[in-house]
Amino acid sequence: MTDRQDDLAATLRVWRDRLSPASVGLPVGRVRRASGLRREELADLAGISVDYIVRLEQGRATTPSAQVLGSLARALRLTTGERDHLFRLAGQIPPADNVVSDHIPPGVQRVVSRLGDAAVAVFAADWRLIWWNKPWAAAIGDPSAIAPARRNFALDSFSQDPTALHLSRWPVTTIDGSEGVKAAVVSDLRFATGRFPGDVRLRSLIRLLETESPEFAELWSRGAVGAHREAHKVIHHPSVGPITVDCDVLTDGDAHLKIVVMTAAPDSEDETKLRLAAVTVPQDDHVDHPPSMASDSSST
Repeated sequence: MTDRQDDLAATLRVWRDRLSPASVGLPVGRVRRASGLRREELADLAGISVDYIVRLEQGRATTPSAQVLGSLARALRLTTGERDHLFRLAGQIPPADNVVSDHIPPGVQRVVSRLGDAAVAVFAADWRLIWWNKPWAAAIGDPSAIAPARRNFALDSFSQDPTALHLSRWPVTTIDGSEGVKAAVVSDLRFATGRFPGDVRLRSLIRLLETESPEFAELWSRGAVGAHREAHKVIHHPSVGPITVDCDVLTDGDAHLKIVVMTAAPDSEDETKLRLAAVTVPQDDHVDHPPSMASDSSST
């Protein structure tokens, strides 16, 4: 084992040990030999096999991919500086400041984890879905079956493929019409190209949408720059019926993460339905295993 491999293994163990189950939203068992996370808990949070976690911590896995490192950084609640250190220990170049980041800072993780029964999801600057909670999965369906690269709201909004899986497993309609939402998403993507001019993933997404969607191409040609802030939608839920919700979009700092929160009017029938949806799982869907802060990772 090289010094770098040894440092990576030791650092991962230290970071795992400093996290309590409660800090990442896991139930605390009655008997624990250590206060930190178990390996299988970290594996579940990061979407990585337990065997691979063991190999990393023993210095036997020498070349973890950038995707795996990003998943570990989110699962371990690393700061940006710690994430960059993790990348360097693994022999990888840390993500640059001028590219879209899938990293969710610890402060944001704490906020979204404490929003109670609100349906919450976090999107990257290019509208790739990178985290969602149980109420979100219960409200519109669990997107785990969709390939990470396809979990993109912009791609979903303009998709011309009738066979493609959608982020919402059942119909979700916009009360004020979808045109305004689509235009807002396009103007938000244009803003992102200015903020992240060197991002290959973002540029590839825009080229794909321009090629495959005349509607996107026309909206893109207008040159509008802005941000998608809110919408009023109806979730046509298969178990509890239509639910009218407010969909608010909050943006976090320089990374331009989008925190999307769906709520219903207090003490309304819609609020009751939204809560009921969380405990009423449709027959064709599974929401009992929502992703962690590393939801866009794949098994290794």
